[in-house]
Amino acid sequence: MELLLAMAPQGQQGGGSMISTLIMFGAIFAIFYFMIIRPQQKKAKEREALLSALKKGDKIITSGGIHGTIAGLDDKTVLLDLGSNTKIKIERSAIGQVLGKD
Repeated sequence: MELLLAMAPQGQQGGGSMISTLIMFGAIFAIFYFMIIRPQQKKAKEREALLSALKKGDKIITSGGIHGTIAGLDDKTVLLDLGSNTKIKIERSAIGQVLGKD
C-alpha cells in the first residue's frame, strides 16, 4: 500500500517549472538582444551614414591600407586619387576610415 502512495502523482509541480523555464529563455533573449544584436545594428547604421556622407576631396584609408583622396563618386564606387597622377576605382564598402578634408 505504501508503494502505491509513493507512486501517485503529486499535483501541479510541473506547471511552475514550465513558467520559470519560459522566463529564463526570455531573460536570455533579452541579454543577447541588448549585448549583441542592438550594438551591431547601431554600428551598421553609423557605417552607412559614414559611407553616404562621403564627398569629393575627403582623405580616406581603405580596409586594405591604401591612403588616398576621393576624386569622384558613383553610387557604389569611388575614384581614389593616390597621387603622382595615379587613380584607382574601389567599392564604397572597401573604405575603412575617413580622415576628413585635405
